[in-house]
This record gives sequence, structure tokens and C-alpha cells, in this order.
Amino acid sequence: MTVTAPSVPAARQVLPAEERYAAELDFLAAQDPGPRPPGWALTPRAVVTFVCGSAGAELALPKRRAGLPAKLAIAPKFVGERALVERCVVTLAGERGLLLTGEPGTAKSMLSELLAAAVSGTSALTVQGTAGTTEDAFRYGWNYALLLAQGPSSGALVDSPVLSAMRTGRVVRVEEITRCLPEVQDALVSILSDRRISVPELTATEDAVVSAAPGFTVIATANLRDRGVSEMSAALKRRFNFETVAPIADADAEASLIRRQAVAAVERAGAAFGVDDAVLDALVTVFRDLRSGRSAEGWDVERPGTVMSTAEAVQVAASLGVAAAYLPGGDVLDLLPGHLLGVVRKDDPADHGRLLGYWDGPVRRRAEDGSAMWRRLWDLRGSLR
Repeated sequence: MTVTAPSVPAARQVLPAEERYAAELDFLAAQDPGPRPPGWALTPRAVVTFVCGSAGAELALPKRRAGLPAKLAIAPKFVGERALVERCVVTLAGERGLLLTGEPGTAKSMLSELLAAAVSGTSALTVQGTAGTTEDAFRYGWNYALLLAQGPSSGALVDSPVLSAMRTGRVVRVEEITRCLPEVQDALVSILSDRRISVPELTATEDAVVSAAPGFTVIATANLRDRGVSEMSAALKRRFNFETVAPIADADAEASLIRRQAVAAVERAGAAFGVDDAVLDALVTVFRDLRSGRSAEGWDVERPGTVMSTAEAVQVAASLGVAAAYLPGGDVLDLLPGHLLGVVRKDDPADHGRLLGYWDGPVRRRAEDGSAMWRRLWDLRGSLR
């Protein structure tokens, strides 16, 4: 006889923003009773606070609510200019399309997720742009079993994320829009202009035209490295406000973000984060030097062709943390050059030589200045071959 164990709900590696920060969203909805655009879950001011944080200050509820704390400090989630976030929120409040552009790894997708969660209460209405994305992803499809059995009907219609967002007055996210073929992208032109989708197969019914409910709009993302892959038409560009998400300017803010996200990643792997702050500082320094083409001391550095993004730095920090937890016994600093080489060699084999040049330049000069950590990294140059 076989005994079947009771089913246990599966744990999830990463929760969507609306679940991960549910307590903050509920608090902000009660804390700021000001005017909201139609269909919005929070006021525009509260959306900005949710994304950027309350600068360490505790916000207070105007009156006590059951299940909510009287005061709460809102943690910052996006490291960048507050003015950028404010412009994004104003764009969405005006029901205009928002296009977030920038180098890979600058948290465009994270920002779009946070904005959608705060504005609509969900970030799940998402289209992932690829070369194989079809127009159905922006319009609608069919349940072919019902279509064959009943013919064209509203019951056989399968809403796309865009159509679902139009019906409910929510934000829909389009990730990597320039990865979609131009003729697929252009399905958005009439949607953003007319705010409705026609279903010609249902012309004899009242469901033949779906008009957007108040609050509907689109947030799209596009990598600058993908420019020219599937260039957006001029007509589609005119229907978006463009905002460029730049790399994090402040080194301390970037280091704090990398540590915070790496700690979370290692904890999801079932371990405690045990990487020394000095190692993380060296990691951040290398990434920022190679990204900018100039060291913190002002020495010229040959930039690699690959993007030395904050997201890549988080992955390296997390890998070091997992190694320290599950493969103890060595110095985690010894692993850093190998992980850096794995990042740098992704796009251009010549970047290997540029990393060696960085070692022969700033790393060597810092070692000669007497830094024990950089002297150890200089001694590890052979591991880069």
C-alpha cells in the first residue's frame, strides 16, 4: 500500500511586489487620503513614497485602522533620482504610455513592477517581448475548443494582458518592447490612441468593442543595447514618454543595494550571508571603475564592451555568499577574480584582455600603495588566465 504524503503549498523564490510589500501598500492607502486618479490604488504622492521610501521618517496614520500600525517607515526600493520617479508617476496619472530605457541591469523592470503594483495593486499583467511574441499578446486569442464548439463568442475569447488591463483600468507592463517585431509593436499604436480594441469576429454582439476603463496605461522597457534590433516606429514613439534609467551614481548607495539584494538571494538559498564588507567594497569598486572607464583615483581604465551593471554585481555578491556558506574553508576574496572574468567575457573575448589591463593598472597600483586586500587581489592575477 502506498501512502501519499499530504500536499504542502510550494514555497516561492520571489514574491511579486504587491505581495512582498503588501503591508506598506495597505498602510500608504490608509495614510494618504488625498485625491487619486481614476482607478488608482494609491495617491500619486504615495506611489512616489512607496518607490523611493520615506527617508527614514515614520509616517503616521490620520486615524487608527484595525490591522495597521499607527506609524511606519517606508523602505526605499529603487535607488535613483526621485525626480525620475515623480516624472514617471505624472506620466501614468495622465494615462500616457511610459517607456523606461537604459543600459541592461539598471532596474528598469524592477521600477516598472513597483509602479504597477502601487498604481494598480498588481504587477502580473505583463507581456514579455521576444522575437516570437505575436500580436495576440497585445490583443486577444481564442480558446479553440470553445471556438470550434460554439463559434466566435465572448466565452471563447482569451484576453491578452493588455486587454485584461483595459477592462479593469490597470497598468500593463511590456518588457523588452524592442525585442518584438515592428508589426507586433504597432498593435499598440491604435490601443494607446483610441483606447479600445475591436473584435471583428464578434461584430454582432455588444462585446465587439472593448473600451479602456479609467486608469489603463502601459509601461514598457527597452535596453539601449537593443537599439536597432526592432526599432520602434515614429508613430509608436510619439505615444510614449521616454525616461532613461541611469546607473546608480552614488557608490555608497550602490554598495548598500548590492549587499541588501545579495543577502536576500543567499537567504533564499537557505544560508546566512557571510561575505565581509571589505570584499563587497572591492567588488563595487571594480564594477564602477570598469563601467565608467575611470578609477576612483582618477586613473584611466579601458572599459569592457559588456555592461558592468549593478544587477551583475548583485549576482557576483550572491555567488560569493553562497560559496562562503556551502563551500567554506577558503578565503572568499580568492573567488572574486574568477567571477569577474565570468561577467566580463560574456560578450567580447577581447574584454578578457581589458580585465587583465585593469589588474595591471589600478589593482597593481593599489597593491603598491600598501593595501593588503588589493595586494592579495594582485597576487591572484594568474587566476584570470
